[in-house]
Amino acid sequence: MFGLGMPELIVILVIIVIIFGAGKLPEIGSGIGKGIRNFKEATKKEEDPKALDDDKENKKET
Repeated sequence: MFGLGMPELIVILVIIVIIFGAGKLPEIGSGIGKGIRNFKEATKKEEDPKALDDDKENKKET
């Protein structure tokens, strides 16, 4: 994964925890997840505009 090993990932995680604090990590993760979801919806819309309309209808039903 991008040439990063486990020790490098652990160091990055520790730095993130020090900078943002453990309490903010769920908020950061949620924001990243929403960003990824919006990106997927936008790319899906470019590929097939009707597919996004179908997704919106499915969300309204639930």
